[in-house]
Amino acid sequence: MDLAALRAQQLELAASVIREDRPEQDPPQLIGGADVGFEEGGDVTRAAIVLLKYPSLELVEYQVARIATTMPYIPGFLSFRETPALEKAWEMLSRKPQLLFVDGHGISHPRRLGVASHFGLMIDTPTIGVAKKRLCGRFELPDEGPGASAPLMDKGEQLGWVWRSKARCNPLFVSTGHRISMDSALAWVQRCMAGYRLPEPTRWADAVASRKTAFLRWREIHE
Repeated sequence: MDLAALRAQQLELAASVIREDRPEQDPPQLIGGADVGFEEGGDVTRAAIVLLKYPSLELVEYQVARIATTMPYIPGFLSFRETPALEKAWEMLSRKPQLLFVDGHGISHPRRLGVASHFGLMIDTPTIGVAKKRLCGRFELPDEGPGASAPLMDKGEQLGWVWRSKARCNPLFVSTGHRISMDSALAWVQRCMAGYRLPEPTRWADAVASRKTAFLRWREIHE
């Protein structure tokens, strides 16, 4: 594995990320959510993408792609491992969202190319990174109240927001993926909340990927 070549590719791609609002449709009619996991001891990569109507946030479509894992887990290079399955799931959608939430980091990455930015560039769609854990940067812990936020900083640059979506829950790390500004990324995450820690697009993507009860109930009714 030529990590030097991958690192150079990340830096080149990161330079192409658009960090300002370039919406396809405002407001979007469909918002997507994406989640990637691994099965069979890491040999299989599973990507789930859901489509939600906006503003109702009603689940209207989901697709799950499973492919042979193409590269080992290497910290800092996860997007190369995750994007092939995401691309497959994206191709399976009958319609494409005008905004996509990805469970993972956008520019809040050491080389400013987390999976939300990498995949956003691949599909040239406005994309937001919503991560559960910090990858890089420093921050002051937000106040305990829901809605509190603090900037995520690295080397004098703001990479995103540390946002407490719910009381007594760890904060989320929200960042620009592609074709969206940092402030708009947080605003869209806030608009897509429904009382849970995660915004609805990535909450549903996780529910589909993990076959959680909420998804199984939805499927019984709609399929």
